[in-house]
Order: sequence, then C-alpha cells, then structure tokens
Amino acid sequence: MPSAAVAAVAASSSHEVRRAVAATYVAFGGAGFAFASWASRIPQVREHLQLSPARLGVVLLAIAAGSLVALPLAGPVVHRLGTRRTVAAMAVLMTVSQATIALGYLAGLAPVVVGLFLLGFSNGAWDVAMNVQGAHVEQQLGRSIMSRFHAGFSLGTVVGALAGAAAVALHVSVTAHLLVVAAVIALLVPWGTRSFLPEGAGGEEPSDTAPAARSALAAWREPRTLLVGVFVLAFAFAEGTGNDWVALATTEGYGTEAVVGTLAFALFLSAMTLGRWFGPALLDRYGRVPVLRVLAVLGIAGVLLFVLAPATPLAFAGVVLWGLGVSLGFPVGMSAGADEPRHAAGRVSVIASVGYCAFLGGPPAVGLLADHLTVLRAVVSVAVLLGIAALITAVVRPPDGAVVPDPVPDSD
Repeated sequence: MPSAAVAAVAASSSHEVRRAVAATYVAFGGAGFAFASWASRIPQVREHLQLSPARLGVVLLAIAAGSLVALPLAGPVVHRLGTRRTVAAMAVLMTVSQATIALGYLAGLAPVVVGLFLLGFSNGAWDVAMNVQGAHVEQQLGRSIMSRFHAGFSLGTVVGALAGAAAVALHVSVTAHLLVVAAVIALLVPWGTRSFLPEGAGGEEPSDTAPAARSALAAWREPRTLLVGVFVLAFAFAEGTGNDWVALATTEGYGTEAVVGTLAFALFLSAMTLGRWFGPALLDRYGRVPVLRVLAVLGIAGVLLFVLAPATPLAFAGVVLWGLGVSLGFPVGMSAGADEPRHAAGRVSVIASVGYCAFLGGPPAVGLLADHLTVLRAVVSVAVLLGIAALITAVVRPPDGAVVPDPVPDSD
C-alpha cells in the first residue's frame, strides 16, 4: 500500500510538470505573439503619424525605456508575487498597452509613446518571470528544455507576424487588429499559465519570510551572476546583430538583390530556431560548458566565414553556422541564473538586465562601426564578443548543490 501511494504521488507530480511545460510554452509564445503583432503594424502607424525614420527611431526608444525600468525591478516583483501572478499581471498590462496604441495613434503621438513604454515595461517583467518559471520546470523535469521555450517565443513571433501580414492584406485597421490581439492576450495568457509550478526551495510559493531568502537586489553584488550576465550579453549581441544586420550586410557586402538578403536572414532565424529545439539533447548528454564553448567557436567561425567568404553561397554557409552558434547562449544563461530556485528571481533579473543592454545598444554600435568600415566588416565585432563568451563559458557551470539536469554518461 505505501508503495502504491508513492507511485500515485509520483504520477500526480509528473502530470503537474507536464502541464507546467505546456503553460510555460503559452507564456513564451504569447510574449512573442504580442510583440510581433505590434511590430507588424509599425509601417501603418508611422504613415498615419507622418514620422520620419529618425523620429520613428526616437519613438521606438520608449519600448527600450520601459524595459530598462522593468528589468531591474522584476526580481523583487517576481520574488514577492511569484511567476504565475507576475506573468498574468504583465499580460493585463500588455493588453492595456496594445489598446492604448490601437486607439491612441488615431489621436496623436503622445498616446503611442505611453503605450510603447507600457509595452516595454510589461515585456521586460514578463520575460524575467517566464524565464524563472522555465528554469524551475526544467529542474523538475530533470532534463534541459529552456532553449525549446525560447524556440516557442520565436514561433509566437512568426504567428504574430503572419497574422499581422494577413491583417494588412485584408485591409484590417490597426485599431481593430491590435484590439483583437489585446483580447487574445488578456484571455489566453492568464488562463494558460494557471498550471505554472510554484517556485522556491521545496516547491513552496516565494515568501519574504523564508529564512534563507535574500533580497533579490543582492544579486547585483554576486560576481558569478554578473559574469553570467556578460556571457548572455555577448550571445545577445551576436543574436541581435544577426537579426538587425544580416540582410543588409548580405546585399551591400555581396552586391545581391534584396530578396537574397531576406533569404540570408531567414536562414539565420531558421538555424537559430533549430539549434534551440534540438540543442537540449546535447546539453543533457555533454553538459553546458562543453556544448556552449563549442557553439561559441562555431559562431565565431560562422561570422568570419560570412564576412570573408569569396562567394555568396559560402556566406550563406557562414550564416547557418552563425545562427547555430548563438542559439543556446541566451536560454542557457537564464537557466544558469536560476540554478538555485530560492535566488532565481533576483539573479535572472540581473542577467536579463545586463544581457538586454546588447539588444538595446548593439544595433547603434554596429551602425557606428559600419560608418567607418562597411556593414559587412562591422559584423566582425560579433566574433570578438563571442570570443569573450568562449573564454568565460565556465561561469554557466551549476554551483555546488544546485538541482539541475545531469549530463547523460556514455553507455560504454
């Protein structure tokens, strides 16, 4: 009888973890869908408000400002509220931001800026909370899965972009489109994330009274956490540069048609998504440090091949290696921040704050280099950052006593 009871408890726990996996995919996919939905309508908003490219760039900084405010605060918020309530609250705030943009852009620029700030804020805190939950699910599952959650985010962006393209093709107004998106997010995400696992040591909900709990802000004084942030920053810079500059670097550097540059960008995204989906098997078999070090070197080789290739087909091969090489750095960095569940919220908040600096500052940095070199030559900066990541990869090794998936030993 006792053994049957133990088996029943184990089966129930396994069922809860499987439900939490699905709920975490909802959180990641919903975040990608919400952001891409807005991004797909930028041209129409810009046209209605008659914004120059330079002025549009300034307006879009409101998203960055919102994220920069939210990311350092997200650790204490998640520590107090837990991941489920934080994601649900940020989904509601995302709904408000989408509705503010949808209705406000008809009145003028100011409401759009407010809406974009709220969008950036909700996205930043949502990102930290879902990564903390993803890491906790990964630990309970006993195998690496974080990068697949990030692949789910990518899938959400694809769905959002395709839905936006369909809305444009069918002449659906920006207002109607984004209000529908707001409704979908408000209904789907809070409902879909009800199956989140309670995080914390032993599975309890976070509490400010937990004896061993430290302030989430204390993570800013931890050398390992800061070094993991630098590691994530390097991979985020490599990923963001690929997203922003691969197409242009291909067309300008190799004198190709615009469609060829778009194809290079698609190859980069496809390689990165495939790496995130199939990478967990390598992480479980060989461990984080060897896999990430090899991928960093692979990314360096890909970038250099892309820049120095004597012909476009070889440049395309470089793009594929580049995408594969950067695929796991960001998600594994998030997992490393959450190795010790009790301190996960603060550490993931710090790592995300440092890492996101690359997404915010990377594009203009490459642009400044391109003014003095060329876009293609400026991309070499990615290889430099990945070189730094390769040197400090050991920081993502789990600390002693952390509960993480173990590498699977060879059968022989």
